[in-house]
Amino acid sequence: MPSTSSQSVAGAARERPKPPNPVAEAAEQQWLFTEEELLHTPSIEDGMKPEQEREMRYKGMTFIWQVGAMLKLPQLTLSTAGVFLNRFITRNSLVSKDGFKALHHYQIAATSLFLATKVEENCRKMKELVVACCRVAQKNPNLLVDEQTKDYWRWRDTILFNEDVLLEAICFDLTVESPHKLLFDMLIYFRVEHDKRLRNASWSFINDSNLTTCCLMFNSRTIAAAALYCGARLCSVGFPDEDGKPWWEIQHVRLRDILRCCNYMCAAYENTPPSKGSESIYVGLRTPEDADPLYAQTRLRTSQTPLSPAASSVGMERSSSQQSVKRSRDEAFRREEPEPAAPANGSRRPEASEPPKDEPDSKRAKRETNGTSAGEAPAAEETKKASADEDLSEEGEVEE
Repeated sequence: MPSTSSQSVAGAARERPKPPNPVAEAAEQQWLFTEEELLHTPSIEDGMKPEQEREMRYKGMTFIWQVGAMLKLPQLTLSTAGVFLNRFITRNSLVSKDGFKALHHYQIAATSLFLATKVEENCRKMKELVVACCRVAQKNPNLLVDEQTKDYWRWRDTILFNEDVLLEAICFDLTVESPHKLLFDMLIYFRVEHDKRLRNASWSFINDSNLTTCCLMFNSRTIAAAALYCGARLCSVGFPDEDGKPWWEIQHVRLRDILRCCNYMCAAYENTPPSKGSESIYVGLRTPEDADPLYAQTRLRTSQTPLSPAASSVGMERSSSQQSVKRSRDEAFRREEPEPAAPANGSRRPEASEPPKDEPDSKRAKRETNGTSAGEAPAAEETKKASADEDLSEEGEVEE
């Protein structure tokens, strides 16, 4: 039998997810763009091809991952740094012009990681960050970097100087909702957090989404739901409906957005050559965006459909019907009960409020409330009179 603490934890885990905060959702909505808008970024307007800009984003995120692995930073910090990187490239050009020297994507990535360590409160020493950036940039993990070297001071000055440039580009908006936390909350709600294969697959899908521009097209909740959807399809896991609603409506996400996000992640990996002859896991995850929700592969439909009433209302209807049946039976029994026959002489039937006439002594004795019979009452009165006569006689003797 589980303990009280485990029961309370289980009850808290099944609490219905609350809708997103409207203030935070509106702030995040300002950084979401359509595919057409992403084809008109400053870099593309300056002559860079969309494929080349996508490659710059990919290399910048890979740089963040490699530096973060050396510094042993958590995945939440790396994800936040990737969001800062993509937002900066969306508002600033990577093409150098006359009198303007654009920043290298490695420089933007290093500055984004430095700012993310402060935001997520996972700070590292400046020396450790600079040394890791030097080693990753030169592709030499064993490079000896001293504080007196030229590369050290060049990277250090670049990060500190471009921090203000990055803050201005992202409008000092440092609030980033991580999809990793939302994914873990979903796993706990559906009680599959101990499914290691599903958990690792969904987590990997979120990490792969950082290599794309999903953070600029979908909110964090949609990315988390899309990662869970891909992981569930890969592991052949389904989630049952609740009150006739599918699992994505319970998480306040639309199925169309989930499918669009999954297809966008798949499109980014279609041109990637498979490693060691193995087929990419994204090949079988592409789904039409207009798929019927009733046939979603991750949905386990129950007998209760959206058109059927809830369980509580069914119980109420059943109890009311039982009450009506019982009431009808009582009325029928009253109709069938025979009424007493009227007197033959045509006299009036005595009412219940009238006292009975010529009632036997035995019945009259039962109606006494003091517990005494009708025959004992006159005897008590005679004893009282006798005692009163004795008192009068005693008083007369005293007077004589």
